[in-house]
Amino acid sequence: MTVLVTGAAGFIGSHVVIRLLERGQRVVGVDNVNDYYDPTLKRARLARLAKLGGDFSLHEVSVEDNDGLTRAYEAAQPTHVVHLAAQAGVRYSIENPAAYVQSNLVGFGNILELSKRHQLQHLVYASSSSVYGNHTHMPFSVRESVDHPMSLYAASKKSNELMAHAYSHLFSLPTTGLRFFTVYGPWGRPDMALFLFTKAMLAGEPIPVFNRGVMSRDFTYIDDIVEGVIRTLDAPPRPDSSWDAEDPNPATSSAPYRVFNIGNGNPSQLLEMIRLIEANLGVKAQLNLLPMQPGDVPATYADVTELRDAVGFTPSTPLATGIERFVAWYRNYYGV
Repeated sequence: MTVLVTGAAGFIGSHVVIRLLERGQRVVGVDNVNDYYDPTLKRARLARLAKLGGDFSLHEVSVEDNDGLTRAYEAAQPTHVVHLAAQAGVRYSIENPAAYVQSNLVGFGNILELSKRHQLQHLVYASSSSVYGNHTHMPFSVRESVDHPMSLYAASKKSNELMAHAYSHLFSLPTTGLRFFTVYGPWGRPDMALFLFTKAMLAGEPIPVFNRGVMSRDFTYIDDIVEGVIRTLDAPPRPDSSWDAEDPNPATSSAPYRVFNIGNGNPSQLLEMIRLIEANLGVKAQLNLLPMQPGDVPATYADVTELRDAVGFTPSTPLATGIERFVAWYRNYYGV
């Protein structure tokens, strides 16, 4: 197995690379190390990978750069691809929609075409819980329609699932989309709430709490996400012989195509997360209560039945454990 991992300098991507190297596999990373958030943190993740040793190389290129990505594929000759590179963030998609079109749509089109050309054994790619939009039926199930995105980011991820299905159907390319639910943990993204809150609280600054704190998220610890990615990677989908065009299941197909939720299956209130940060920092948060932001949703909650049945895994790290580990990492990394 040779695995090409896009977004290798990213939060999830760097953790996936570590796990693959620990398994003794050859890994080729792709990342443009852009400045959407602090590139220093991305470089530090890459330095961490270099210290591990193992068969790892990096191509510093954007997925929307078809020529550069083609060279990476040619050098890697991958058997498998884990595609995690994307322009992330719901709110930023309102400010800079062009970045999402280029990275998430053009870039994913390049990934699909090159994966077809190299006859991959399996393409695993990141989708998002954002595709559920304003659903109120909980927990969110992959068997439900997701045709009402609330942001361009969500729309781009739903588009990725549709594009993947077309390639699975036309070219028998095995693809699996993973709908991640609020991933957190050490080496996390600075634009995410846990990181932002911890930084502000240590600086004695107020933290923005949207929808006046009446929000819940299915927080999913990074180690659980990586376990789900690896187990899925090892289990390429096959055509579903029971798929019925008269009553279609959106999560499977007559083509080698699957979609899974990866979430903790145990949503927590935003205010509970804040209390846990306070307990670990020994600092009382100053809350700046704000209305709901455009494109955001009040709650997420994953039904992971299909993931469990397919690969025998259910995420389970408690939020208290995950936040304790994150705060310990944050204090050590930033020396605070």
